[in-house]
Amino acid sequence: MRITHVECYLVHQPAASPAFDWRAGLPGSPGDRTSAVVRIIADDGSEGVALSRNGVITRDLIDRRIRDDLVGLDPLDREFVWHRMWELDRVEEFPIYTLGMIDVALWDLAAKRAGLPMWQYAGGFRHALPAYASTSTFRSVSEYLDVADQCLALGYRAIKLHAWGDARRDAKLATALREHVGADVSLMFDGSAGFDLAEAVYVGSALASAQYEWYEEPMREFSIHSYQRLAERVDVPLLVGETSDGAHYNAADFIVSGCAGAVRTSTELKGGFTGALRVAHLADAFQLRAEIHGPGIPHEHLAMIIPNTTWYESLVTSANVRREGIVDADGLIHAPRAIGVGLPQDIEYPAALSPHVLTGGLIPT
Repeated sequence: MRITHVECYLVHQPAASPAFDWRAGLPGSPGDRTSAVVRIIADDGSEGVALSRNGVITRDLIDRRIRDDLVGLDPLDREFVWHRMWELDRVEEFPIYTLGMIDVALWDLAAKRAGLPMWQYAGGFRHALPAYASTSTFRSVSEYLDVADQCLALGYRAIKLHAWGDARRDAKLATALREHVGADVSLMFDGSAGFDLAEAVYVGSALASAQYEWYEEPMREFSIHSYQRLAERVDVPLLVGETSDGAHYNAADFIVSGCAGAVRTSTELKGGFTGALRVAHLADAFQLRAEIHGPGIPHEHLAMIIPNTTWYESLVTSANVRREGIVDADGLIHAPRAIGVGLPQDIEYPAALSPHVLTGGLIPT
């Protein structure tokens, strides 16, 4: 079996409404944008599909660098393709999500050929996992507390804060939320890389006193030395390696430095399912958890595969909280049933090669 086509279709996606932030002054919701649907098709008719967040960049890279390199390869040789993409990355400096996009499409193709959901094809560990409510940034302590009440009433079992990026104000919020929900609710905090080391220590001390489960990305992740110094000064576990490049190579450096209370993994930022599982297995070898970053269909599958993950991240971006559709009344997500990975139902793309009529604003290349 050989890859015969690598196709890219641009998809217009409207801005999220209402708009939201991850911290004060750091937009969380993208505006109107062009994303991409990528299809990898083999000579027996098998195909795999994946989404890419930036369609214009993705189309350029596929047209100029990736397509010619993949056509003719066996799509079941995922390990070879994964390493080949890393070789191309050395020359091209791909955006990190590019490696994940190709790998997800290849896993989708293989699972479809097997007639199984991707999580089951890869080897399932569980059939359900609890979700936590991951807040966007709200205006006041009182609004956060109201959002927390709504989340708990809807069945969410834990809450993660994206606060303002103001160390003293954030520390007060974290303490107020613990006092409000009591000792039995799991709480986490995401700094969205808003602090320097001194500020990160200040907030981390408050989180430790309030018994937060983890402290995520308080600083940019370029300096592992800074994270070592932070880990020496606070007792709350640090969740590291979210946005740093390098997949398991980079995660290994965080771990051996001693600063990792747990590591982040994801299909988008760690090189697809292959990279995400490498990070998770590496963490498992050190008795560490690998927590999945962000929602989405690939991560629903990943949540069912990784033994050492504990939560699914479900976004809460409005002060009028609605439970995400895949989260049930008990705060659980369940194993996907669709064969393969499963494209989101609101994304349309051509069902055949070289279609005469395109729908949904798609532009083939």
